[in-house]
Amino acid sequence: MSPEEKVHVLIVDDVAETRENIRKLLQFDSQIEVVGASINGAEGIQLAIETQPDVVLMDINMPDMDGITATENIRKKVPHTQIVILSVQGDSNYMRRAMLAGARDFLTKPIDVDELTAAIRRAGRLARTEKEKLTAGGFQTGPGGGGKSGTLVPGDEGQVITIFAPKGGTGTTTLTANLAVALQQAGRSVVAVDGNLQFGDLSFFFAEQARTNITDLAPRAEELDREVVSEVLIKHEDSGVHLLAAPMRPEYADSVTGNQFGEVLRYLRRIYPYVLVDTSSLLNDITLAALDVSDLVLLVTTQDIPAIKNARLFLDLADALGITSEQMMLVMNRFDRRRNITAERVAENFKTKVSAVIPLEEKLVVPAMDRGEPFILRNNTSPVAKAVLELMEATLARLKEFAPTQSETV
Repeated sequence: MSPEEKVHVLIVDDVAETRENIRKLLQFDSQIEVVGASINGAEGIQLAIETQPDVVLMDINMPDMDGITATENIRKKVPHTQIVILSVQGDSNYMRRAMLAGARDFLTKPIDVDELTAAIRRAGRLARTEKEKLTAGGFQTGPGGGGKSGTLVPGDEGQVITIFAPKGGTGTTTLTANLAVALQQAGRSVVAVDGNLQFGDLSFFFAEQARTNITDLAPRAEELDREVVSEVLIKHEDSGVHLLAAPMRPEYADSVTGNQFGEVLRYLRRIYPYVLVDTSSLLNDITLAALDVSDLVLLVTTQDIPAIKNARLFLDLADALGITSEQMMLVMNRFDRRRNITAERVAENFKTKVSAVIPLEEKLVVPAMDRGEPFILRNNTSPVAKAVLELMEATLARLKEFAPTQSETV
């Protein structure tokens, strides 16, 4: 690999031993070149201006100027440069402040060399993309290039569908994963977003363990471009569905605000015809942001009395949240015909039509979940798979009612 193709790295740390150890760790990677080292934040800013690195490895606690302040300054003065924070402090407050300052990644010391080089490579790719964008005065089109994600017709916007249940354990993640696959198989490009930022596991339903996630986009929610987004999203090869994962650890969720999450969804709808959002059961800032952006809300309940009670409460609250009856579809999941709580009884009680009934089929659904595989990939003729396909058709029909001009051929 030529020097021009290497990722150029600047190290900023007040401890000489740490600087030297990092330099030694990186010297064995032929794709990474250390172009300088600094003992404090102020000197780091000056070196960044002089060397124009792709990546800065930044300590937080330093004399003269802390790493967060230095990060803010470097991002302003050398906008293509990506900052990876290295800190002995794993506190979520430090992480949130660093991301808000513009940091690309946050690693806790002592640093694992594989984790460090992976973070540098990711940040380096983003740096090159941003440099090209700044040089060209524009940005590349299509996540991943060549419209691989299925971009919209210029001027169109995709539609956001939020799958929400005000009671945990109702199967929203299973529905989201399989509905996403059904849409993709029907020729409609989809991105599925995990909106349960603390304990979301949507990516695991696709057997994906993402190193990149929503925290990589949130700090730049108002200045996203398609190439940056493509570096963060995961493509599930078996289905073609794209995924935006939740943070790897619960404490990282605090680094994403509701406003940032909403902006990310608004950007994704400019690229994908369908954006599916799986949320937590709490009406927190993230869930409210998803509901606010949504064109359609799939309200999920089961036959359990607590789930029905909570769904009823949410329906009563919907008007205050600005959600009209046309924007909501009631879905009964895990329906067991042996129980005397029927869809008709629920519809009568709610004075709302039950738009879809998904039958209980544990012998198919549970093993698929354990494998990390949407069940509809292997079996689309079972009763539960047919019900998901019917839900897809009902969803598309409802969306078409109030968005008849939306392009469907993408």
